[in-house]
Amino acid sequence: MANQNTAQQKTEAPTPRRLREARRKGQVPKSRDLSAAVILLLALAALALLKDSILASMQRLLAEYFQAGLVVDLPAENLPYYAFDFLARMALVLLPVFTVVVLAALAANIAQVGFLFAPQVLQPKLERLNPVEGFKRIFSLRSLFELAKNIVKVVIVAVAVYFVVKAMLPEMLLIYFKTPAQLMDLIAGAVLTAAFAGGGAFLAVSLFDLMFQRYEHIKNLRMTKQEVKDELKHTEGDPLVKSWQRRRQREIITNAIRREVPRATVVITNPIHVAVAVRYEEGEMNAPVVTAKGAGDLAEVMKRLARQHKVPVVENPPVARALFRDVEVGSEIPVELYRAIAEIIAMIYKLKGKAV
Repeated sequence: MANQNTAQQKTEAPTPRRLREARRKGQVPKSRDLSAAVILLLALAALALLKDSILASMQRLLAEYFQAGLVVDLPAENLPYYAFDFLARMALVLLPVFTVVVLAALAANIAQVGFLFAPQVLQPKLERLNPVEGFKRIFSLRSLFELAKNIVKVVIVAVAVYFVVKAMLPEMLLIYFKTPAQLMDLIAGAVLTAAFAGGGAFLAVSLFDLMFQRYEHIKNLRMTKQEVKDELKHTEGDPLVKSWQRRRQREIITNAIRREVPRATVVITNPIHVAVAVRYEEGEMNAPVVTAKGAGDLAEVMKRLARQHKVPVVENPPVARALFRDVEVGSEIPVELYRAIAEIIAMIYKLKGKAV
């Protein structure tokens, strides 16, 4: 029973296939806080760079509309038109900032999860409409953790903003001595500084949130030992079948070696690592043919068989390596090895002639 419980525990890291399947379903580690922090900081940076231009444009627009309101009697029915026109022109003024916000949102998401299209996320799920499941999600440990995380986040950001505002109080107390233009510039600078402080603190917190989201993602995808075994069988085949296939393949190669080595003209060796059997029948073959080859234990089998059947064994490492690497069993030797093989075969014929 203990062994069974251990086998059912999700203690194994998710396999690459499991991670790919989760990604295909849209299950990726992502921090919404990090995206929001990046968007906020880049938008603030754009506002800081374009602050003077934006303030000047806003001043011109406000002055134009106030002057028009004092000089021209505007009918009440035209007020919605002028309001829409004012908002449209303000949108054009802030268009660079809006563009930065859109690009920042895309960059933040791509940086976290890459390019991902997961239509399954958009499919409706009936369990989301189940009120019981909804209450379970609301009062789950994860929800409590998210609540605690948000409280900590708000406190850290508030503390950062507090210290910035506190440092700027002496200057803020002099607002009564500022001209309207100076007052607007001071307020804009104070708001941007406080926002940058809060955004920086928010970014720091969101980086920890991203690490936690990645940890939770891997934890939720953990697998049992049995699941890992089943997946390996599915992706790589049953280990027993693969072992049988390897044994069968070795048997076929060994049988071919036992059949071809006794008929070979010469066995060329490395001398230890590889052995290649070459056969040549003068008048019957256009060129010598590789009839068998083996490495390691198979090379030793080939040399033993060659000695038993009085087939010459010649040590020539360069030729043996070239034949083993480049020539398939049953193929003629390449032209560039003709001379080397011819010299070996000529030497063998000469030795046989002497022996006779």
